[in-house]
Amino acid sequence: MQLSARNQLKAKVKSVKLGTVMAEVVVELSDGQQIVSAITRTSAEGLGLKEGDDIVAIIKSTEVMIGKNV
Repeated sequence: MQLSARNQLKAKVKSVKLGTVMAEVVVELSDGQQIVSAITRTSAEGLGLKEGDDIVAIIKSTEVMIGKNV
């Protein structure tokens, strides 16, 4: 996956909490640090995110996005 965003961190999904509209995704970096990202429920379901998935957290100055190689 090629993106213009420079801050791309490989991580593992620790939990996904689906709400009515939004989803809270907790990911863990290799050093044990955790990042929490709020994404749309549609995006979480579209990516098929589940605990244990390897993902890439893409950090921009205004948001944290989640990407997954399918």
